[in-house]
Amino acid sequence: MSNAAALRRTLLYVPGNMPSMLQNIPIFNCDCVFIDLEDAVPLNEKDAARLLVRSFLENYKERNKEIFYRINPLDTEWGFDDLRTVLPALPDGVRLPKADTPEIVERLDTFLTECEENFGIELGTFKIIPSIESAQGVINCIKIAKCSSRVIALAFGAEDYTASMGIERSKTGEELFHARTRVVWAAKAAGIQAIDTIFPDVNDEESFENEVRLSKKLGFTGKSLVNPRQIDIVHKVFAPTKEEIDFALEVIEAILKAREMGTGVISLKGKMIDAPIVKRSSNVLKTAASLGLIDYEISDEVIYGAK
Repeated sequence: MSNAAALRRTLLYVPGNMPSMLQNIPIFNCDCVFIDLEDAVPLNEKDAARLLVRSFLENYKERNKEIFYRINPLDTEWGFDDLRTVLPALPDGVRLPKADTPEIVERLDTFLTECEENFGIELGTFKIIPSIESAQGVINCIKIAKCSSRVIALAFGAEDYTASMGIERSKTGEELFHARTRVVWAAKAAGIQAIDTIFPDVNDEESFENEVRLSKKLGFTGKSLVNPRQIDIVHKVFAPTKEEIDFALEVIEAILKAREMGTGVISLKGKMIDAPIVKRSSNVLKTAASLGLIDYEISDEVIYGAK
């Protein structure tokens, strides 16, 4: 599960102090799990929780999904103890809360490098997903996205963000628009994934689905989740529809025909087909293929044309 381009549509939080939830991780049908040692764990259970997580990971050898774990912030008394205790069990990476500046991420990067050298494992094994969850983090997220090769995604955290702004979070999310778009811009510019925030009301599935559709529309590639019941909704929304797949296949067929005619532009059902539409269609087909919806491979030559 080390591919930086792995499918990460659904990233489910699991409390690190609940053995019954940890034992269910293999059967959850999400793409990734965030085992939480931060907000979900009371202060008097921090020590026991990190030992429990380490034990679980050491015994979860045939992993069927990526496992990240959320540590406590590095400027707390628990952050580095979370790293020292759990990293020997080789999770895929760390979700770093309160990643307000690139320097905080670089500090974690340095510590992870030292651990990899001590463990005798390949450098870069441990990945980082910084949480952008404050006004300062939103301002700095462009630098944060590019500050380490370990950073494979930016995650937006709306609950802490709205707290830092002194505003209430709504179910429609107008107050989050600028922060969300900046996080997506930063991730896209860095060539990494963008993970949207949780939706806390697990009983309001209609509002949740509306938010997932908005996330997809803005460019997020995945969503953090607080309940397994939310997984199927995200997978449904993020999967290309049959109509989208059929149109994408028609676009590829049309552009290949155009190139045979010596041009890079062609009309399809009255709509101009050019390079940006071909690239967007190729992304639809790649996603559909990764989800097993179609058996299809597309080369760079098909997308961009022969040199």
